[in-house]
Amino acid sequence: MRGAQATSLEGPPRRASHRHHLIPIAWVLLAATIGVQIAFPLTGGGTLPLTVASVVLLASASALHLAATRGFGAAVALVVIAGGGGLLAEAVGVSTGFPFGTYAYTDGLGLKVLGVPVLVPLAWIMMSWPALAVTRRLVGAMRLSGTRARVVTAFLGAYALTAWDVFLDPQMVDQGHWVWQFPDPSLPGVDDIPLTNFAGWLLVSFLMIAILDRVIGADDADAADDAVPVTAYLWTYFSSVMAHAVFFGRPTVALTGAVVMGVVAIPLLVLEVRALRSRRHGASV
Repeated sequence: MRGAQATSLEGPPRRASHRHHLIPIAWVLLAATIGVQIAFPLTGGGTLPLTVASVVLLASASALHLAATRGFGAAVALVVIAGGGGLLAEAVGVSTGFPFGTYAYTDGLGLKVLGVPVLVPLAWIMMSWPALAVTRRLVGAMRLSGTRARVVTAFLGAYALTAWDVFLDPQMVDQGHWVWQFPDPSLPGVDDIPLTNFAGWLLVSFLMIAILDRVIGADDADAADDAVPVTAYLWTYFSSVMAHAVFFGRPTVALTGAVVMGVVAIPLLVLEVRALRSRRHGASV
């Protein structure tokens, strides 16, 4: 529906079938990510090897899925825009306090570039594509097109990506990976994480999603084609709620995150269930 508007990096409107063999590999990487993340509660929130494995596996799954469904140019764009943009934003952030607020990384996440752990831009890569993919599904269900679709995609995609950080930031702060100098005021139930952090996330995510939406072709993808990023987003939502409620000792974060990220995740789940029922009904006719 939105393929005529998008500027695809690959030229042909439909992706080449010879790349479809990469989709099962993306599924394997996502399954491995889930397996690693299931181990997080057993280690009190995760160890460095588990954290590295989780981020690298899911970032690889996102990039590989894009290569399989939109072409290798789209995967490169994700790495450059989300990874490079995330690194730039974080480097400016730790140096100036803008746009997230004043914070500092410890040595807990390993190797740093420009004062930013290498894992951090990889984390932007791993969730930017799922956030954009699910946003496109929701915007498509709204029957929007043209400029309105692009504007809504940028705003909703920024929200979808920022909402994930409601779960991520408390977990990483509790693990001692970064420290906020001025943690108040904060979201209700999300202590020690300033509102400036989420304002900064919204700004950076808006720019990131808007650019990615421009350069990564939307085309006429079948619903099943984007099952990898959709599953990644829904898994992240439900597993984060459970982890904070049951294992991490942060029930208020679980509640606030469930509401904030649920604005995207719950309608998405409803949409996916309806689409699955429709496909099964069509197959049985």
